[in-house]
Amino acid sequence: MPLEQPVERELLHTRNIICHGYQRTDGLWDIEARLVDTKNYDFSNKDRGGIIRTGEALHDLYLRLTLDNEMFIIKAESFLNETPYNFCKQAGKNTASLEGLQIAPGWMRKARQRVGGTNGCTHLTEMLKTIATTAFQTFSIERHKNIDPQAKPLYFNSCMTHASDSPVTLRDTPEFYTGK
Repeated sequence: MPLEQPVERELLHTRNIICHGYQRTDGLWDIEARLVDTKNYDFSNKDRGGIIRTGEALHDLYLRLTLDNEMFIIKAESFLNETPYNFCKQAGKNTASLEGLQIAPGWMRKARQRVGGTNGCTHLTEMLKTIATTAFQTFSIERHKNIDPQAKPLYFNSCMTHASDSPVTLRDTPEFYTGK
């Protein structure tokens, strides 16, 4: 493990989020995510037979956004396979209200207005940021076909490595370098 050796500890919770990006044969794109939460201990639960056992999914949630080439959401769907409360299963009913939004700056604020808080599920809403990142990575194949070599890269100033004053910017796109 590349991190420092931790103090002795006990694993209590695991969250796995996996995303896949697909280019469809009809010209659209599907970005799918699955979130699974498990505990390393048994605990009582009134809605799932009295107990959720070690390793059994507390949450097992699916979310798919179908996007066009401009990253507008054409279709949004979710499925809540396992939830801690029976009532949670209704939380995906507003997922379709994401349709018409564009994954672009400010989109998470708009998404939260539609499916956040008491309009949906905290965990589905959390998945949207990961789905957006996966969409950008998936779309990179298309973007590389249409890159204007004179334009600033889309990721410019998005992180430390791609900052206008970084050594990577100096090396790869010196025309946009602002360092000393």
